[in-house]
Amino acid sequence: MARKYGKKAQRKVKETMREYKRGELRSGGSGKKVTSRKQAVAIGLSKARREGGKVPSSSRK
Repeated sequence: MARKYGKKAQRKVKETMREYKRGELRSGGSGKKVTSRKQAVAIGLSKARREGGKVPSSSRK
């Protein structure tokens, strides 16, 4: 079975989690500090998606 997420996605999520843990991660729209781990992971995947990484499309409704 093929992997769902590529290396770039893994790397981006790792970078954003590091920023989140340091308290440096800010959300894109409002610029407020990110307080949830889920939100941090979503931001990392979004960055990877924008850079052309292998990431499934978001399941927003």
